[in-house]
Formats: sequence, C-alpha cells, structure tokens
Amino acid sequence: MKAKIWIFIGVLALLVFYGISVNNSLVTAEEQVNSAWAQVENQYQRRADLIPNLVNTVQGAADFESETLQDVIEARSQATSVNIDANDLNNPQAFQQFQEVQGQLSGALSRLLVTVERYPELQANQNFQDLQAQLEGTENRISTERMRFNEAAQSFNTEIRQFPKSMFASMLGFEQKEYFQAEQGAEQAPEVDFGN
Repeated sequence: MKAKIWIFIGVLALLVFYGISVNNSLVTAEEQVNSAWAQVENQYQRRADLIPNLVNTVQGAADFESETLQDVIEARSQATSVNIDANDLNNPQAFQQFQEVQGQLSGALSRLLVTVERYPELQANQNFQDLQAQLEGTENRISTERMRFNEAAQSFNTEIRQFPKSMFASMLGFEQKEYFQAEQGAEQAPEVDFGN
C-alpha cells in the first residue's frame, strides 16, 4: 500500500513539474508575441508621427488638393484612435478593426504620394523628399515587423495547440493570437493613372 502512495506522489510531482515547465515555456512564447506586437505598434506610431510633417510640407509647397490632404488627416486620426494592446491579440474583431484603420491610412498615404507626381516643385523640395524617404522606410519597417509578429504568433499558436501542451494551455487560459492578413483585393495589382 505504501508503494502505491509513493508512486502516486511521484507521478503527481512529475505532472506538477511538467505543468510548471509548460507554463513557463508558454509565458515565454506569449511574451515574444507581445514584444513583436510592441514593435508593430512602434512602427505604426512612427508613421503617424511623420504624417503631420508631411502634410505641412505638402501644404506649404503647393496649392494642393485639399480633399487628398483631408483624407490623410482623417485616416491618421482614425488610425491613432483605434488602439489594441497585447491582451486583445486574441480578439478577432478588435484586431480586424485595428488592421482596417491602418489599411485606410496606408491607402490615403498612397493616394497622396501618387497625387504628388503632378507637382514637380514639390518633388524638388528637399523637406518633402526627406519625409517621403522616411515614410517609405517606415512602411518597409511596418511590413517587416508585421511579418515578425505573425511568425511569433504562429510559434505561440503552434505551441498551445500541440498535445500535451494543449491540455495545460487551456487550463492555464492561453488563447490563440490573431494574425495580420492581406487586405481584401491585395492580390490584384493597383491601377495607376497619371492622366488625370
């Protein structure tokens, strides 16, 4: 009888230690997702901070289409008003809303840069060129950080779904994280028309 008790205690101790190990590895993986998310937010903030300077430079250098500038200003306002923190990374609706407003801002900026092609004096402005280069660099950084976030989320999601970790993950409250996805229609090349 005593041997059975010791075996039971031994198995229970192994399960406890294994559970602690699983918890620690999942916490580490979740923190990697949170860190990757912080870098995504950092790059979006960098872009949002560049936009007022870009708009002021464009307004000062040309009699620019006010509708285009207004679209950029409104899109920036919406993009900065929708925040998502690391706790919401498993909320598909919040994540989708965040991604949509960031996509709208990207679209407004793209339209602004296409419209600038009609203004040679603006293209020659050194401040505008510097801001445009910074903005293009930031868009590349955003793309890179979104890719890194998706990789971290994929690694975390895989861990919490693999057996036997999945049992502990559900008991400990770990949930899958959302992924950034391509915008609807992104598979089609945009149509650029400089004739207008």
